[in-house]
Amino acid sequence: MGEKGGKGLWLSAPRHEVSLAYGPMVFAEKMVLAVFGGLIVLWMTRNLTGDIPGWGALFHNNVGDGTVTIMMATLLFIIPSRKNKGEKLMDWNKCRKLQWDIILLLGAVFAIAEGFRSSGLTDILSDGLRFLKGAETAVIVPVACIVSGVITEFTSDDATTTLVLPLFAELAKAINVHPALLMVFGAVGAQLSYLLPTGSPSNVIGFSTGHITIKDLVITGLPLKVVGIAALTILMPTLGSQVFSTDIKF
Repeated sequence: MGEKGGKGLWLSAPRHEVSLAYGPMVFAEKMVLAVFGGLIVLWMTRNLTGDIPGWGALFHNNVGDGTVTIMMATLLFIIPSRKNKGEKLMDWNKCRKLQWDIILLLGAVFAIAEGFRSSGLTDILSDGLRFLKGAETAVIVPVACIVSGVITEFTSDDATTTLVLPLFAELAKAINVHPALLMVFGAVGAQLSYLLPTGSPSNVIGFSTGHITIKDLVITGLPLKVVGIAALTILMPTLGSQVFSTDIKF
């Protein structure tokens, strides 16, 4: 605050200094970082290459990513935090504050994807798509996108990609077309997951806030999905033929 010509007053807002320094990491933060880093390393080294087996070979490859995750999560309940006496990095009271609705919904997404594989539904889909043999690119590309785009609304986009790529690879051989025609655009179509909360983790997080409904997702996402499929149908015989060095034409 200051004077202006001895009569008026300048009004100025006080300045607050905001410090962005968080200080050094405490023991609990270092331990959580170490556990998470170890989890990533174990995930990546469970299976390496055909010539170099990962640590999973020690257990005859009977362990999966879920086994590693549970093991590392258990460590959080064992390692002390050193903040309060007897306190661990994780306990039940902290677990109760987690957003279990999101966790269960994401788990259901991967369970559905596994159900697709184990039930033989992928084989049924493959047989049902054999009518594409001899069809034009203008038909094959949209169908590949639509199939993966429908599946991805019920499973996560990553799970859908893992599911449809082997399906489209075998289908491409059966109908005598270039594998890129189905696999690339099936994979891209799997990312067009806008209509349901189960489509992707971001959809789940937005839906769990309670401010976004399924109707909102459908109204906003359906035009995006249609435009995405149309764009892929146009790009495949034009830009796609140049990128993949193939003679794919309408």
